[in-house]
Amino acid sequence: MRKVEKEIKNKKNLIEILRGGKFTTISMCKENEPYIITLSYGYDESKHALYFHCAKEGQKIDFIQANPYVCGTIIEDNGYKDGCGQTFRSIIFRGKIVIIEELEEKKYGFDILINQLETDPIAIKNKFLKQDITYENCGILRLDLTDISGKEEKIDSE
Repeated sequence: MRKVEKEIKNKKNLIEILRGGKFTTISMCKENEPYIITLSYGYDESKHALYFHCAKEGQKIDFIQANPYVCGTIIEDNGYKDGCGQTFRSIIFRGKIVIIEELEEKKYGFDILINQLETDPIAIKNKFLKQDITYENCGILRLDLTDISGKEEKIDSE
């Protein structure tokens, strides 16, 4: 990191950003062709992994099958302070995406996602996730995080 004074060194703060976010941008590559996509996610601290839902086929799946290693970012925008100074915290992570096929882990992954993304997770689960076929017809991905770093911009306003 070029500006070491901005590095987030405390792991607790990095986890806080993962838990607080809703969207991440993931970059992928296959045969020298780049691909980038923004996804909603849920963070599972026990597995140090992100879960995503998706279609069971398509460009994203093609890229993952060709090369499951990805890089991504999450940004926490904390607004402008003192005129033009923007405060933020951001993380960059690397890891390997696994396509989940097993029904119980699909259910687990959806639970992680909905608990992080929804203000009333029980209502959403009761409305949309009552039958196993719902899980079977949907794709679930797990990104096992292997490396994470962060940076923040603080502006003291008086």
